[in-house]
Amino acid sequence: MTTDTEELVEAPAEHDADHIKHPTPKQYWLIALILAVITAFEIAVPSISAFDGWLRVFLLFFLGGVKFAMVVALFMHLKFDKPLYRAFFIIGLVGAIAMFVVVLLTFRAI
Repeated sequence: MTTDTEELVEAPAEHDADHIKHPTPKQYWLIALILAVITAFEIAVPSISAFDGWLRVFLLFFLGGVKFAMVVALFMHLKFDKPLYRAFFIIGLVGAIAMFVVVLLTFRAI
């Protein structure tokens, strides 16, 4: 016969089996360093004459997208959440982008 205390001790072990390992503090610092390097490059891109016109715009959008994905997946823990939560986030993101494009088209900005 088990006591209430023994049941409480066993519960975390079951939870740990389903738990996905999150990044360590060292990995978080590495991610932050990578984000800082990307940000520094984004700041430098406008002053580099090799990146003119559409290449500059594409490069800045790409770098911003990479940073966005890293922050959402790792710092906001979306990578470690249930697939349903990821689906909700992606649906909202696609909806927001679609709305943004519709507004730009409405005002003939693009």
